[in-house]
Amino acid sequence: MQDFDKIIGHKSIIEHLQNAILSRKVSHAYIFHGEKGMGKKLLASKLAKTLQCEEKGANPCNQCKSCLQADTSNHPDIIWVTHEKASIGVDDIRIQVNADIHVKPYSSAYKIYIIDSAEKLTEQAQNALLKTIEEPPEYGIIILLIDNINAILPTILSRCILLNLRPVEKKAIMELLMYRYQIPDYKAEVAANFSGGNVGKAIKYASSEDFDYRKEEILQILKDIDTMELSELIAKVKVINENKEYIDDIIDFMVLWYRDILMLKATKDPNLLLYKEEYQFIKSIAQIKSFESINNIIDAIEKTKQRLKANVNFDITIENMLLTIKENRNG
Repeated sequence: MQDFDKIIGHKSIIEHLQNAILSRKVSHAYIFHGEKGMGKKLLASKLAKTLQCEEKGANPCNQCKSCLQADTSNHPDIIWVTHEKASIGVDDIRIQVNADIHVKPYSSAYKIYIIDSAEKLTEQAQNALLKTIEEPPEYGIIILLIDNINAILPTILSRCILLNLRPVEKKAIMELLMYRYQIPDYKAEVAANFSGGNVGKAIKYASSEDFDYRKEEILQILKDIDTMELSELIAKVKVINENKEYIDDIIDFMVLWYRDILMLKATKDPNLLLYKEEYQFIKSIAQIKSFESINNIIDAIEKTKQRLKANVNFDITIENMLLTIKENRNG
């Protein structure tokens, strides 16, 4: 199998990129947009490697000097922009991109700059980058990898080819886990179900020894929260704090739990549930809660995820989320 063929999902994006490569109509600026784990880095690295390959085909040859350099992250004309602070500042862009891009490629047809987590670009840095995107040298290509498209200036969005990564089919993820990673079928199914079509998440869930334990621990909090005293709720904040390195997973488990409740309330179909083994409990909650209260809870959980990315106080943010869930226990 060739490099692009090894990527699970994203067929339309791959076809678009390969057509651009073969027709020599590659854009000077791309945005790969999707949540963490969707494959943005993988697609960007394969695109860069293919563009620099000496064979000039739709896939890299994996044998030429350029391909070998790309595989070892040692290609002089594939530059991954780095930053030391929480944000990507204007000096990072001026030094690593704007000043460097006017030096011609060392050994390849292109000079490719990949900016990971580009939503961290400050407004000043984005404006500095905009000048280069508007007037790049013929050989210059800039690729932005973005989790949150709303953080990017409209002026940059309008000058880039935007490629939105979509969820991958559950069946394809299961096959990947079972055949490439040797994951047992039952475990592959659970990981694929909870991944939401995110291959990176599915691999992480399937290979984690603590996945089931962590999921059950959070599930128990949600099952008990309506009857918790305030002191118990505060104690659960500490439990979540002890697992804060997995907070994205914890938030996902919570959202999926309440989406199951919402789904059952709306459809009455237990086959659509992720937490199938909790059907009777979910049914009882769905009968008590209104659509409005369930949606309020889901909104609160998702807003918590965004706030935590802004480096707010962890314990206070989690406590407020749990209190909101508890306040929407009925009606």
